Amino acid sequence: MKKPPEGLIFSRRDIFRIILPLVAEQFLAMFVGMADSVMISSVGEAAVSAVSLVDSVSILLIQLFTALATGGAVVAGQYLGAKNEERARRVSDQLILLIFLISAVVTAALFFLRGVILRTVFGSITQEVMGYADTYLTITLFSIPFIALYNGGAAIFRTMADSRTPMLISFLMNAVNISGNALLIYGLGWEIEGAAIPTLLSRIVAAVVVLLLLRREKYSLHFSRPFRFRLEGGTVKRILGIGIPNGIENAMFQFGKIMVVSLISSFGTVAITANAVGNAIGVFQILPGAAIGTAAVPIISRCFGAGEERQVRYYALRLLRLAFFCNIAINLVFSLAIPLILQLYHLTEETGALASWVLLFSAVVSSTLWPAAFMFPNVYRATGDVKYTMIVSVVSMWVFRVGFSYLLGGALNLGLQGVWYGMAADWACRSVFFLLRYRSKAWRRRFTLRA
Repeated sequence: MKKPPEGLIFSRRDIFRIILPLVAEQFLAMFVGMADSVMISSVGEAAVSAVSLVDSVSILLIQLFTALATGGAVVAGQYLGAKNEERARRVSDQLILLIFLISAVVTAALFFLRGVILRTVFGSITQEVMGYADTYLTITLFSIPFIALYNGGAAIFRTMADSRTPMLISFLMNAVNISGNALLIYGLGWEIEGAAIPTLLSRIVAAVVVLLLLRREKYSLHFSRPFRFRLEGGTVKRILGIGIPNGIENAMFQFGKIMVVSLISSFGTVAITANAVGNAIGVFQILPGAAIGTAAVPIISRCFGAGEERQVRYYALRLLRLAFFCNIAINLVFSLAIPLILQLYHLTEETGALASWVLLFSAVVSSTLWPAAFMFPNVYRATGDVKYTMIVSVVSMWVFRVGFSYLLGGALNLGLQGVWYGMAADWACRSVFFLLRYRSKAWRRRFTLRA
């Protein structure tokens, strides 16, 4: 598109007011994650491995509820774009109630199944790692409903184009987390409990704060008074219509990652630890693109709700270019800083060499493949085009990410390097199919089907 459409819903300033707090929020969350792993490394490599393995399970749960939050955000955003604030507020009520009920049931079930999960998925790890993993999972599992509620509330604020409030709450949450880790691990000498308990407390604080703020009527999307403690079939159906395919996609993605992590656990502690370090730092390498992808949901959903097809296409390309530029810039910085970063982890020479390769490889693919593979799907989800993204993502994940990992890493004995080659193939496949989708007219037909 050579020139912007007339009457843009979001100015350049509006876009950066949405994106910049998201960058700050995600940077802090990821920095705290890295700081956690550094603190835990003082306990030993077995503790680092345990936290990494359990986090792969926890992320699966969190992603499920993030998918529901996205579904609610898309529906509420479309109503806001159509100038129907009353319906958008009812969607917000239903989203929070739905997330709470589902997360509470899932958490209770998994608490009683946690031993089976650990033995089934990570049965080949050492007893020391298994002991740490069991303790860490038992404590952090109770934080799932609270982080689910926070994500739901944060999604509502972002639908209002307010990324600043979730950012401030995230700052508070992470301050509680990291200060608690420092006190319990370094001050009191606790081991894995010193990392798990602050995680639980920080998520409780975040959930309480975001829910209290959403009671304030000064926000266009605030809770109804009295709050409706009854699910409405029509609204829930619309939320789940986007949330379920997105949740299946996220679940299959994380489940596939768990299978890959299970494979990596068979390579030994060196590979597990190098992969854990690579994942902890690798999230910084996609941080700008991830923030831009999150911002795409409220921006595109509002434009879609207003029936502005040209603006949807305009913002989609603009956000994609911005994601490429920002990912390239940050990866140049992190590539130069790899030796300094690895010094923080007190790794053995063998583990450090493998972690360095992982970070350099991740920098290359994060700059070239990640933006189209993971930013564009949010554009499609915001218009309700969720089935295509689900099918492409699930098939690509299992064929390339999982299949190639076992072929290259296991059968061909390339180890951890083979696993990361499989990840790159997955990202490349997604990029091709999502770009082809944009060039086709299929997803644009949704404009004629708008509710």
